[in-house]
Amino acid sequence: MAENDITAPLLSSSDHLIITVESTSSTNQQSPQLNPFAFIGCGPVPEPPEPSTVDPFRNNTPRMEGVYEWVKMVACFPLAVVRLVLFALCLGIGFVATKLALHGWKDNKNPMPKWSYQWIKRRGRPAPREIAPIIVSNHVSYIEPIFYFYELFATIVASESHDSLPFVGTIVRAMQVIYVDRFSASSRKQVVQEIKKRASCDRFPRVLLFPEGTTTSGRNLISFQLGAFIAGYPIQPVIVRYPHVHFDQSWGNISLTTLMFRMFTQFHNFFEVEYLPVISPLDDKETAEHFRERTAHAIATAMNGVQTGHSYGDLMLYNKAQESKKENPSSYMVEMASVESLFHIRSLEAVGFLDKFLAMNPDHSGRVQYDGFLRVFRLKDCPLSQKVFAFIDVKKSGTITFKQFLYGSAHVMTQPGFNQACEVAFAECGGAVNAYIVEQQLQYFIQHAIPGCKENEVHELFELFDNDNVGRINKDEFLSCLRRNPLLVAIFTPHQQHKEFGSNGVIEIL
Repeated sequence: MAENDITAPLLSSSDHLIITVESTSSTNQQSPQLNPFAFIGCGPVPEPPEPSTVDPFRNNTPRMEGVYEWVKMVACFPLAVVRLVLFALCLGIGFVATKLALHGWKDNKNPMPKWSYQWIKRRGRPAPREIAPIIVSNHVSYIEPIFYFYELFATIVASESHDSLPFVGTIVRAMQVIYVDRFSASSRKQVVQEIKKRASCDRFPRVLLFPEGTTTSGRNLISFQLGAFIAGYPIQPVIVRYPHVHFDQSWGNISLTTLMFRMFTQFHNFFEVEYLPVISPLDDKETAEHFRERTAHAIATAMNGVQTGHSYGDLMLYNKAQESKKENPSSYMVEMASVESLFHIRSLEAVGFLDKFLAMNPDHSGRVQYDGFLRVFRLKDCPLSQKVFAFIDVKKSGTITFKQFLYGSAHVMTQPGFNQACEVAFAECGGAVNAYIVEQQLQYFIQHAIPGCKENEVHELFELFDNDNVGRINKDEFLSCLRRNPLLVAIFTPHQQHKEFGSNGVIEIL
């Protein structure tokens, strides 16, 4: 700039002026200059609640401990062999019997003839089918479906994966199970219609559902799915218990083989079932959600337990962490039902985020350092990267947990302006002209966000988007990558001539 020349411009094209205007107004919101996602209307991340002290999937006796258990196992081993043979024999007889029963039977729209069933001691009594056509129960082990089939000849709603199990699949088909794909919205909708159909027809047996959707420890409840309650028919809640001293029979974080072996090597296994009073819809205006809450409260009260915000999604997260040999897999559970309600993301998406988080190499306490965060997102240390990390580090501890990472990612991804920002970013990077982006275009665009980014650093970031490794990114690849990595949208801040950041009085002139 020329000195003492009134005709020369005050600012050259390379100058950057920031004018700060003091403001007396107070605000509780995160300062936009510290929020790299303010441009999509994103506020601060909701602070995740403290981790739950309840692990609803934990088996209290996953390993044999103590002399008594080992002596008992040795003493009962011959008995276990006999039980295993009898179990296999019963399974084989059941397979043959159901195979014969199903031979030539094609009418799967109507009920099958009733077979005989065995009687088992219990508390309370099952209500007549015409009074309560739907039964809901907590789910602890593989024993309950067998018990309910012979006790009530009930039609069970189960995962469609059971149909492919050897021997068991044939028996399950004879039970006229209602199959559901838990990850398909259309499948769940069809199941609700089938539940209504069978509940309304006295010719069908009662419909039995395990609304938790998976097995738990049996000491508390996890969140209930809505399927049983949408139909609007009276429901009889049932509780199963497995009293024990030395061996917990719950099928939680323990393999089926281990569970069966331990059961076969016990002197005696205890099983209790309690039928609770029938719960009917209050009126036509009661929502399925409220009906569900009343039923869950009745069961939790009778169990002397609580209902947590966990769901089957938490078990998926637990298994993923366990597969990665993490010391405490339960620390990666997030009470997925609460997360789904808050952010409307699916369990499969949460598992994808956990995959990303585990790649950051969390320590034994499940926390990730800043360096691991940068490495996985292919970012360099710069002011923007620091802001993105600080955005999800709500505790300002310098490390992040999976729950914080999930909350931050989901919070950004579910903002109303997120999808539009992704579309605009693709267009401004060059996609509006050629329908794809090449590496040089990406490097040029992100220079303002990550100054001094080297070619090899841009190349690593480019490879994250270029799934098929053809040297260019199409629109589907670009949008899909940002949905899997929503925090990366921060590097595609739109170019604007003037940007005013809210009430803090900071104006940038570029």
